[in-house]
Amino acid sequence: MTAPDQQLTYSVPGVSCGHCRTAITTEVTKVPGVERVDVDLEAKHVTVAGAQLDDAAVRAAIDEAGYDIA
Repeated sequence: MTAPDQQLTYSVPGVSCGHCRTAITTEVTKVPGVERVDVDLEAKHVTVAGAQLDDAAVRAAIDEAGYDIA
């Protein structure tokens, strides 16, 4: 497996539990090109890795999950 072409990290202050992680992962995984989604509850960061990521689409997916990006 090759390494993803891109990695984007977002500060998402509202993430605090497993439900948050699941909701964000479910929505962001639907975005074309996304290969991996990591939600760090302690740091309140969402890191997305993949090929040719669309920043606006990833932001929209996080919003769709019900969370604001700081």
